[in-house]
Amino acid sequence: MENIKVMGFTLFVFSVGQLHFISLVCGAPLAPALYVFGDSLFDSGNNNLLPTVSKANFKPYGVDFVRGDTGRFSNGRLVPDFIAEFLGLPYPPPSISIRISTPVTGLNYASASCGILPETGQFLGKCLSLTDQIDLFQHTVKSSLPKHFKGRPNEQSEHMSKSIFVVCIGSNDYMSNYLKPKTSDTSKHYSPQAFAQHLLDKLSAQFRRLHSLGARKVVMYEIGPIGCIPSMTRKNKHNGKCVEESNQLVAFFNDNLLGMLQNLTSTLSNSIFVRGHAQWLGYDAIINPSKYGLLDTSNPCCKTWANGTSACIPELKPCPNPNQHYFFDGYHLTETVYSVLAGACINDRSVCSPTLRELVQM
Repeated sequence: MENIKVMGFTLFVFSVGQLHFISLVCGAPLAPALYVFGDSLFDSGNNNLLPTVSKANFKPYGVDFVRGDTGRFSNGRLVPDFIAEFLGLPYPPPSISIRISTPVTGLNYASASCGILPETGQFLGKCLSLTDQIDLFQHTVKSSLPKHFKGRPNEQSEHMSKSIFVVCIGSNDYMSNYLKPKTSDTSKHYSPQAFAQHLLDKLSAQFRRLHSLGARKVVMYEIGPIGCIPSMTRKNKHNGKCVEESNQLVAFFNDNLLGMLQNLTSTLSNSIFVRGHAQWLGYDAIINPSKYGLLDTSNPCCKTWANGTSACIPELKPCPNPNQHYFFDGYHLTETVYSVLAGACINDRSVCSPTLRELVQM
């Protein structure tokens, strides 16, 4: 990373693979706080403190991250980390790691292996469902933050209304629930269309809770192309690079996500619910890797359990060029891909409309 002085401002220029980012630091952050909800794509270490096998607090995870193996399921930064850097905020710490003073700059509530539905992922051990995560956020709003805004509830409300909320959840409701008939009978009770609507109804209810607790600017990422991850492609017969039947399942969810979010925006006061229209972007990077500086979009970078379909085997060296890979393990992405997904939402209206750059000014 290099620093460049321009007209009294400091530009931080940093690169990931062939991608280059410029962060302008000029005093106050663009938003007062960043609050993060989701699953292992966004978890920054909450599962480290839970009794579960779904953890990433060991090498080679974090091999390219300045703080090492923090619990992020990648070689480096995740989408919320790039968004925090853009906003000029510190990385939101895992919420259940906070023992003394809650930071006013945001928290990360995301939990690996969990989903929108409370039963999703529980066979792997304890994780925080979306309901659990918003319960924790409620405690933050009702019990922790008031200590920082003593006797000034209006200031806390304004703080929340200007903060950014990012959410990425739902893939485990398919991979660890609907598509797991041995551990779940969900697929016996719901057609693919009905299951997608069931998830959207539950998600909508939780977003209404978030709004009641003060959230006003919310970005919800689509579920990615789960049919392309090594865990799926190495276990199921398919033509081409992906198991398109699995991609079609989540398409029923993604195709109706925008309408649900638009309904919330129109019915909940002063709210903006933004869809992170990133499924196509993730898919395009798999099919056209050279556009994104990638060489391998099929195989995990690290050596994993179960022939490339699971988590990294602890302490084994990963591939020498992680950021030219799409996948770091059998499920999760490399820093390069996360940077693409974050950068597009910050700057590209075809992915996030309004963009994050526009949202902070609204």
